Amino acid sequence: MGLGGLPFPALIATDLDGTLLRSDGTLSPRSVAALRRAQDRGIEVVVATARPPRWMHDLIEAVGDHGIAICSNGAYVYDVGRRRVLAERPIVADVVQGMVSALRQAIPGISFAVENAVGFGREPSYVDMHRSPPDSPVKDIADLLQPLPGKLLARAPELDAEEFLRIVTDVVGESAVVAFSGASGLAEISAAGVTKAAVLAEWAAERGVRAAQVWAFGDMPNDLAMLEWAGTSFGVANAHADVEAVVDHVVPSNDDDGVARTIELALG
Repeated sequence: MGLGGLPFPALIATDLDGTLLRSDGTLSPRSVAALRRAQDRGIEVVVATARPPRWMHDLIEAVGDHGIAICSNGAYVYDVGRRRVLAERPIVADVVQGMVSALRQAIPGISFAVENAVGFGREPSYVDMHRSPPDSPVKDIADLLQPLPGKLLARAPELDAEEFLRIVTDVVGESAVVAFSGASGLAEISAAGVTKAAVLAEWAAERGVRAAQVWAFGDMPNDLAMLEWAGTSFGVANAHADVEAVVDHVVPSNDDDGVARTIELALG
């Protein structure tokens, strides 16, 4: 038996930023050791993150040499060690163009970028707050659709962040999924039906793993569906209030290695 009398999981799924990683973006030695112990016990470890594949290469310790990451909120299933996309669920061009047109009408000054299977591209007016490669194309969004994007990113700095997300969600409707992973003022848009939960559930089912056998860890609203699907859910102490409201257990914060501590307690 595992933590608090719970059976050991067959699969552990964890978010990265704000959950497994510390606030400075690092993966602690304690977390690496706990994940390795779980894998040595035959427990699958899957990272489920809003990060694109290109951001995973310096975090291979989170999944191991043959580890799998569900990236870009489900758009890509990525073999981190081999640097190979195993499956992708992009947004088709017509849907992207329709959303962009509708959002430009609703939010003057909005700008867009894309994450695709090979990298990142942005419009000239889009301010990337992260670490885009120096050779990233800078073009109108209509010229950034080959290859098709796994995620459409939108910003409108002049709007309140919560109001911006509300408007984007209303405009997009059922044509896509709008996620919030903690980056203020950023709307992350995926193809309809594409979430961490949906892709993780499919990946697990292909391996004969039921939801009841899964432990999931998260901290932000884009983790909610995954946490609600998993048999046992954990929110870190620094999690968004919406996460704390639905999880089965609240564990120590990301800076206190809450994921690692929980795994250690389970494994004894």
